[in-house]
Amino acid sequence: MPLPALPDDDPEIDPSARQAAAQRSTWVSVGVNLLLSAGQLAAGLVAHSQALVADALHSLSDLLSDFVVLIANRHSGKAADEDHHYGHHRYENAASLVIGALLLGVAAGMLWAGVNKLAAPHTIATVQPLALWVAGIALLAKEGLFRYMLAVAKRVRSSLLVANAWHARSDAASSLVVLAGIGGSLLGYPVLDPIAALIVGLMILRMGWRFTWDALHDLMDRSASEEDNRRIDAIIRATPGVHGLHDLRTRRVGDMILVDVHIEVADTLNVRTGHDIALAARKAVMDALPVLNVMTHVDPVKVP
Repeated sequence: MPLPALPDDDPEIDPSARQAAAQRSTWVSVGVNLLLSAGQLAAGLVAHSQALVADALHSLSDLLSDFVVLIANRHSGKAADEDHHYGHHRYENAASLVIGALLLGVAAGMLWAGVNKLAAPHTIATVQPLALWVAGIALLAKEGLFRYMLAVAKRVRSSLLVANAWHARSDAASSLVVLAGIGGSLLGYPVLDPIAALIVGLMILRMGWRFTWDALHDLMDRSASEEDNRRIDAIIRATPGVHGLHDLRTRRVGDMILVDVHIEVADTLNVRTGHDIALAARKAVMDALPVLNVMTHVDPVKVP
């Protein structure tokens, strides 16, 4: 499932408000995951459910990712300095990469444990009903946490928080699978419990790969989306005095966009007028989109 696009109707967000909202939502996630992981792990061990223990490990991975988000959120809001002329926005990309790596590691452990159980079915213990109740509570808690965090992520326009919200959704989806596996085990099919653990591992593996791959692309100067590039192109062309443009290039820096573009103006204009047109185009783009800076080069062209 693709990550939802962040809304463009409120590009101007106070950085301090954004940082505060991100910290609040992440601390809520820390509290929920701390309670869930402890409860799931204890219940999984008591009730002999490998699937519930796997879900507890997933919740623990959420705790680790929450702390990564808190650290990245603190540093990405720093202003530009002598060593970082464009600010520290890429802390968010690096944090998303760490979250993806955590998911991949958790998934590998779950798959290994599940395969070992299926290879020796006589070692599968009988699951107790307690596991079913705990799995149901975890499912409701994780789904509620996902909806809350995604709403905050959209409001403050943070792709890092979107990633963390979908990390919470992966736990909700895995809890649903765990619930089904435990239910099947209680109905007389004990092999369904380790199978549920395997499915959870595959789900986490897929999501971890997607986050890791996207973060790597962003760290390698991936361009803005085609839609954003089209909007930037249209806004510049609509600026009075602009007769065309070429060599439009964009790259992502955290949740922001850097733009380089050559703007064509009439060759009869003086330097001051051409400069003012370029400034107007730059301002129009930065007012409409989450753009960190627009570097313009003015090219004179003959106008009929």
